Amino acid sequence: MTINENTTQDIGITGVRIQPLAIFPTPDGAVLHMLRPGAALFSDFGEGFGEIYFSEVLSGHVKAWKRHAHQTQHFAVPVGKIKIVLFDDREHSTTRGVLRELLLGRPDHYDLLRIPVNVWYGFTAIGDTSALICNCADIPHDPKEGITLPANDPSIPYRW
Repeated sequence: MTINENTTQDIGITGVRIQPLAIFPTPDGAVLHMLRPGAALFSDFGEGFGEIYFSEVLSGHVKAWKRHAHQTQHFAVPVGKIKIVLFDDREHSTTRGVLRELLLGRPDHYDLLRIPVNVWYGFTAIGDTSALICNCADIPHDPKEGITLPANDPSIPYRW
């Protein structure tokens, strides 16, 4: 199957985009794309990017809720599978109140997900194994600019 890494899809929340990523099977293990110059979501970075880091998600655990006031997230899941939930409560957003569930991970959902500032997100590993999220953020992580809520916070209309 040929993947066009220059196409993105709107998932119904303003500013959130998803882009298919290429997987190249080899006899010794697959090569996985994440982000490269010329790809549709690379333009988000302007002159460069802030930081790339990994987040392990243990099976049966939920990491929720978080949003960033200044940092745009770009998630890919090269190991395992996750369910990610997004919620838009931005005051002036045309999609305020919209909630979306997505699957990320191999083999069927190896995609790059762009989460803009001020969109809530949370995720959990799907299945019996842990998952690994790679995040290429547009600025270096600053714990003071992120806001967190507990997974069961009633202000977000979702139950894990």
